[in-house]
Formats: sequence, C-alpha cells, structure tokens
Amino acid sequence: MLERLCFGDLPAKPHLALRAADGQLRYEHCLTRQGFEGPFTIEYHQHRPQALQAAGDPLFAPLGEAPPGTDRAGSLRPGFARRHYRTAALASEHSGVPTPLLYNADLVLGCRKPTRDDASYQLNAGADELWFVLSGRGCLRTPLGDLDFQAGDYVCIPKGILYRVVIDAHEAQHYLSLELLDGVGIPKAFRNAVGQLRMDAPYSHRDFRRPRFAGPRDEGVREVWVKSGETRQRFLYGHSPLDVVGWDGSVYPWAFPIRNFQPRVSSVHLPPTWHGTFEATGALICSFVPRPLDFHPDAVPCPYPHSNVDIDEVLFYVEGEFSSRRGVERGSLTHHPRGVPHGPHPGRYEQSLGMQRTEEVAVMLDCRLRLLPTRAALEIEDASYDASFHAAS
Repeated sequence: MLERLCFGDLPAKPHLALRAADGQLRYEHCLTRQGFEGPFTIEYHQHRPQALQAAGDPLFAPLGEAPPGTDRAGSLRPGFARRHYRTAALASEHSGVPTPLLYNADLVLGCRKPTRDDASYQLNAGADELWFVLSGRGCLRTPLGDLDFQAGDYVCIPKGILYRVVIDAHEAQHYLSLELLDGVGIPKAFRNAVGQLRMDAPYSHRDFRRPRFAGPRDEGVREVWVKSGETRQRFLYGHSPLDVVGWDGSVYPWAFPIRNFQPRVSSVHLPPTWHGTFEATGALICSFVPRPLDFHPDAVPCPYPHSNVDIDEVLFYVEGEFSSRRGVERGSLTHHPRGVPHGPHPGRYEQSLGMQRTEEVAVMLDCRLRLLPTRAALEIEDASYDASFHAAS
C-alpha cells in the first residue's frame, strides 16, 4: 500500500449512487483490509461483481506431501543441511500457478516460468503475492488497469485483486514468487507520521509504478481461479470482470525496480537488515544491488561467517559476481537454516580484502519460522552444496 490513487468515474462520496449517461446504476465494490479498519479500495462496476458461479469441485494440492527423504513433520535429508536449488532447471509452465519450493506457516516461496498468457484470471484470496522478475517482461492485467513489468522488477499483487498475466512471448519468463499470508508492505520505519515515505528511506514514491487505468474492456475471458492456501476453486462470470468504470483507494498492484533501491555504505560490513526493502509477518525481504564496499582500510568486505539462531535465510541470485559463493548461477536459490554456521566458501573471505565495489544483484528472505522443502525443490537440489563449505577452493 503506497498512497491513495483515483481514476475514472466516481460519485462525490463513497456509498452514493453512480449512474451512467443512460441512467444505469453502477455497482460499488469495496475491497477492504483488516476488516474495515485497514487500507481499502472502492471500485465501480458496470455489472454485479459478485455474480460469479462456482464450476466444479475445489482442487487441493498439499504442500506438505512427503518428498523422498522427508516426512510430514519436516525431518530433512540431512536434518539441517545448507541447501542449493537450481530454479533454472524447473520446467516451464502455463497453468498460472507457481511451483512451490519452500514453505512455512507464514509464506510459500516458489517460481513461475510461464510460456504463454494466462488463459484465465487468478485471484489469491489467502495471501499477498510478491514476485521478483528474473527474466522476461509483460503486464499484469487487472480491473484497476494494466501494470507493466520487466526483468529486475518486484511486482506486488494484494490479496483479493483479480489478475491475468500477459507476457512478451519473445522473452523467456522466470519469476521468484512469494505468497505472504499476512500481507506485505513497506517497513513502518520508512514512513513519517502522515504515511509519506521519509526522505531518509531507501526509495521514494517516485520509484514505484502503478497501474494504467483505461476503463472497461472485454477480453472474452470468463474463467476465474480463486486460491487460498492449498485449495483452488474454479468460478465463471457471465460478463467481463474487467468492467470497472472508476476506482479510488490505497489497495492496488505496484511494481518496484530493484535497482531503484538506494543501498547503504559503511566503513565496515553492514548486516543484511540494512538492505531490508519490504516486510511481512515472519519475513524481511532484502535487496542487494551494485554498490561501493566497506571503506575502512582493514575492512573485510565479504560477509562474515555467522550463525543466525532465530532465522532461516534464503538468497535468490540474480546477476553479478557473488563474492562469498562459488558454484551459483542466475536463478540459484540457497537456503541456510537457523543455527547452522554458514558464510563464505573457502578462500572467498581472504580474497575479498581490498575489494572496493560489488556488482551483485540478489534478493534475500529472512524467515522467523523454519522453511521446509517441497518435492519439486528436492528434484532440482544441488546435492553437493553442503560439502562445498569445507571443500578446497
């Protein structure tokens, strides 16, 4: 949620009648957060937005299906191994559903690699979605307008927003996908008392892209898949759901280019919290972007070995030379569980002395609850990763 936007035809006050030129009454639709106490958006439709009909039985896909070497209680192979998943090896898909890889009670982390436009609309009723676009471009089509995205963008889709992904078919698509069950937003410390982004925040309101509203349209698509947790349900409309003539509010999708994040620089190495970009219940999303490195003459720029006893750490590698890791690639996903020491691969700590700049780009996720892998994750695991922490350089 950024600030209030306003587009199209609206009555003078909420809950007053809005009519078309021919006298037809428009239908007000309120999308509210935290009951009626949080941010909200009000849309005005040509047709009744609640006139959708369930079609078929719900589909249930449990995340906790026991993959090889695990059980439902979460004992892993080995128990707390540091893990590396090569998401580039995931098969492309066109189902409109991400492939889940890691999960806990607060979130589901997965990947999307669509090869064509979504054939139906999607609506996540159980979680905000936050994507990071590793490669590809397209637009997120919603009743609130089109939101363009491209490689290097975060894309946020608040829960309850109906959408369809329309891709540029000339480019391979690959997105990191987070479903954050209790929502995602801007850290409170970045806002002033009236909700404006502070001047010392690592980004400004100008850094975000909002939807382009163009009014009603009909793509001929009537199917909507509603998702909440592990359950999906198919619905059908008798009219185009993209029939909004106007809307205002603070709940809408947005995009943020990761390179718009303004990194902090210090004389000595800063902890990952200084790279915090978005926050959610049980998770902090951090952005690593090109920047000068520590400038103390005796500084060790490489991340120090550490044991984070309360946090599971996930890193999604985007581009550049990663000073602490070898054997990773674009789309690599590493998972370092709580309490187990991790840090630079052999030789990287020493080699970092004297380095003055890094060109790396990566997304990091710090999670309060333990993350468990799905079967799909173990199918793309680099089984040699844990041994690399003590292998010769």
